[in-house]
Amino acid sequence: MSNPTTKTLHGSPCLAPGALALLLLAACVSSDPRHPNKVRDAAAYNVQLGIAYLNQGELAIAKDKLDRALAESPESADVHSARAMLFQRMGDAPKADAEFRTALRLAPHDPEVVNNYAVYLCQNGRINDGVRHFEEAAHNALYRTPEAAYTNAGVCLRAAKRDEEARADFGRALQIRPSFAEAAFQLTDLEFQHGELAPARAAIEAFVGRYNATADLLLLAVRVARAQGDRAGAQHYARRLQLDFPGSDQVRALAELDRNPG
Repeated sequence: MSNPTTKTLHGSPCLAPGALALLLLAACVSSDPRHPNKVRDAAAYNVQLGIAYLNQGELAIAKDKLDRALAESPESADVHSARAMLFQRMGDAPKADAEFRTALRLAPHDPEVVNNYAVYLCQNGRINDGVRHFEEAAHNALYRTPEAAYTNAGVCLRAAKRDEEARADFGRALQIRPSFAEAAFQLTDLEFQHGELAPARAAIEAFVGRYNATADLLLLAVRVARAQGDRAGAQHYARRLQLDFPGSDQVRALAELDRNPG
């Protein structure tokens, strides 16, 4: 099997979708001056491969890569953070928790590690602790993508039915980066779920007129337009979805929506 590439999200090749709704996992590998470059680079490479295989569901291969990374750099917070995500996916909560605690001991203020731990907390129902850690990551001046942490917090809060708090966090994410499609989708979807069709439609039109729309956002645009009774608008967004993202899950969902319009 050929080596996979890591998934890319908003400019960082180290970010990938996680398991809680659309929550984002960050697992970037930072430079650590305590380790020789050659060893550090080998560990970083194996971490990235491990995460890529993890994203593809190849858990055995991911574990092999992350075991190698641990042997190469046992004092790397990035390695332990990635291994925590692996054990979490494997359903081994005690090992995941232990790996996260080791990562936080090694790098207590690393925003990537803090963000990863916050994902873990939210996925295990510790909403308040998770949101607090997301906010800690977002407030860290060294964190390259605070908008992702705020969006994560919002998704976490939505899962707990705390929609107004989630709305505020999605708004914070968009204040930092107006082009961040994931936050735009989450906020617009929240509005749609609450029956706020006019604000949802206005937000969609403003976003797609200025930035690159995702498949999720275009599918949502179809649903909003249909809910408004705007058949022409729905067809416009459906065509754009089919042209821009042929063969995607969202196009298949569109076909299902056509079969079951109610």
